Amino acid sequence: MCSVGYSHEMTPTYLTTKPSVADSVHETVITIFNRRDDVEYYELSVFDSNWKRAPFAALERVFQVKYLHKKNVTIYFRERDLSIITYVCTTSKLLKDKRTTVVASRICSKVKQ
Repeated sequence: MCSVGYSHEMTPTYLTTKPSVADSVHETVITIFNRRDDVEYYELSVFDSNWKRAPFAALERVFQVKYLHKKNVTIYFRERDLSIITYVCTTSKLLKDKRTTVVASRICSKVKQ
């Protein structure tokens, strides 16, 4: 049995944060490129080094990226949380009515400390 797998792309691979315009808040920007014609929505998540969810803010935690389009997403972190944040991930969100897709893709970038 043979199959082809497609995933979305997320850059950069290693994220850096910079101070935001708000006091004690840092930000980073990721770019998502959707190479999957069967998926249009992605969920943003942030984890610590033990893969436990870490606090963050973004305008949208679930966002739409149409096939062969890209989107820039800004993520905000409190300065006091920077020491625990290790990974920023995006996961494809599968629609219930689309039965042809059986695999969700998750891409993670590591945050430089």
